[in-house]
Amino acid sequence: MSQDLSKITCIEDLRVIAQKRVPRMFYDYADSGAWTEGTYRANQEDFQKIKLRQRVAVDMEGRSLRTTLVGSDAVMPLAIAPTGLTGMQHADGEMLAARAAADFGVPFTLSTMSICSIEDVAQATGKPFWFQLYVMRDREFCANLIDRAKAAGCSALVLTLDLQILGQRHKDIKNGLSTPPKPTLRNLINLATKPRWCMSMLGTKRRTFGNIVGHAKGVSDLSSLSAWTAEQFDPRLSWDDVKWIKDRWGGKLIIKGILDVEDAELAAQSGADALIVSNHGGRQLDGAQSSIEVLPSIAQAVGSRIEVLIDGGIRGGQDILKSVALGARGAMIGRAFLYGLGAYGQAGVTRALEILYKEMDVTMALCGRKHVSQIDRSLLVPGTYPT
Repeated sequence: MSQDLSKITCIEDLRVIAQKRVPRMFYDYADSGAWTEGTYRANQEDFQKIKLRQRVAVDMEGRSLRTTLVGSDAVMPLAIAPTGLTGMQHADGEMLAARAAADFGVPFTLSTMSICSIEDVAQATGKPFWFQLYVMRDREFCANLIDRAKAAGCSALVLTLDLQILGQRHKDIKNGLSTPPKPTLRNLINLATKPRWCMSMLGTKRRTFGNIVGHAKGVSDLSSLSAWTAEQFDPRLSWDDVKWIKDRWGGKLIIKGILDVEDAELAAQSGADALIVSNHGGRQLDGAQSSIEVLPSIAQAVGSRIEVLIDGGIRGGQDILKSVALGARGAMIGRAFLYGLGAYGQAGVTRALEILYKEMDVTMALCGRKHVSQIDRSLLVPGTYPT
């Protein structure tokens, strides 16, 4: 393991290994977008267009990436984003990723659609983490989720607003995505090529949505779960619901899924503590702008009133640095940590965080900065970044 990890030098290395080790339907679930996947690709590609200003003969000793994100201390301006089915990338995936994040010193966010439950992760880490909430038609279930997150000591609630209806992801339909995989011939053939994944799954009892089964009315097994999830995402979600959730929660509230200045204004007016500039990793509205393209206008409009974070397309430390330069307090990673998890479990998530930290630290030094608080647009070449 140590020999393998010593040769892992970038997030792309982890992606290649994860693709070999994770069953096709779960790898594709994580690494795909809606429809043509145009927005999914743009999230990453638009970062590459932004150029950095190299500076020399500047004192680079004593550098620090330390900051705070929505009141949580962080060793760098990065948090792990909520991702569904994380426990299908690797057995007990949410627990392993949460431990890696806690040990490294960055916030971890647990998804409503996780395999390991809120209680599982709380017990596994013993440290505060963030919890992401989807609003369901069953408001009593939502209220109970909020109360469970409180009881688990979660330090922030991340409310996702851009999934009132599910964007179509062609690969999920073609793969017949389910948890656990249905025993079709195609699935069995694919699983036969993933012995490491199969052995780890045999060693855990967590193979379905731990926050839902046994907690939602009428959901006691996999057959009832499928019908429940198909009808529960609530298309009626409005800003009135945000107020109800804020009052019920009573703690730090983060609004996720903002991609428009008008919505950013509403988020700032809602009393939330932070917003996340996000297009759901290109998995919802294909044809939408990339996250980094709209970040500057949103940060300029509301950044003095509400903390601004970003997710979508982060594959390296330079992407984090560019995000901070354009007004984000910090960035969130989804696929980047999932690749590490699928490749090597907890050690892979740690390796992903190490890679991102080193890339950000070295880049900051070569751009003549010693502390993340000194990062602004002067770090970037004019004309190469969105304004």
